[in-house]
Formats: sequence, structure tokens, C-alpha cells
Amino acid sequence: MICHVLPMPRASRAASGLPPQSQRAITQLGKDIALARRRRKMPQRLMAERMLVSVQTLQRLEAGDPTVGLAVLVSALHVLGMTQRLASLVAPESDRAGISEDLSRLPERTHAASDDELDF
Repeated sequence: MICHVLPMPRASRAASGLPPQSQRAITQLGKDIALARRRRKMPQRLMAERMLVSVQTLQRLEAGDPTVGLAVLVSALHVLGMTQRLASLVAPESDRAGISEDLSRLPERTHAASDDELDF
């Protein structure tokens, strides 16, 4: 009997080097997904089927495994009816640091536009 062994995917250096606060946030996200699923009285098996993933993948997501793919997260949000929240995650209007940077680059003084500058 010939047995082919598929190589295990290597964990990303980004996943293994996450700052503690980022790992805590991912763990909390997983717990929140599990809570949302349970509130809907949806067994893991059914949720995984709807997400088109294995139960083990859903369990890894709910456990806060940082190597779970973004598509798995988005699929879970879709099944839970929460996809719109992903769209606003880093929306420009909620980016305080970016807004602060923009404001710091504004000129301190402005001048009134001359008639030449207003030529349409």
C-alpha cells in the first residue's frame, strides 16, 4: 500500500510573533463567535457545514487560533449574519491615529484664494 503524506503547512511567523494584546483579542474574538453561535442554538457541526469547513477548523477559530484563515472568519461572520461588521472594522472615519496624522499635516495658516486661483 502506498501512502502519500501531505506536508503540514508551516505556521506563519506573523502568527507566532503576535503581541500578547493581539493574541488576547483573537482569543476573545473566538469566544465571542462561539457565544454568538450558542445564542443561536446552533451546534458546531451545523455551523461548520454552513461555513463549508470541518468541525475542527471551527473549533480552532473559536479557540482563538491565529493561524485560522481570514476566509474562515468571514464565513463564520456570514453564517452569524454579522458580515457588515467586518466592513467597518478599519473604516477611515474610525481611524483615530490616521485622522490625527491628517490633522497634524494641515497648514497652520491659509490664505484667501486670489482671483487667478478661482478661475474655473
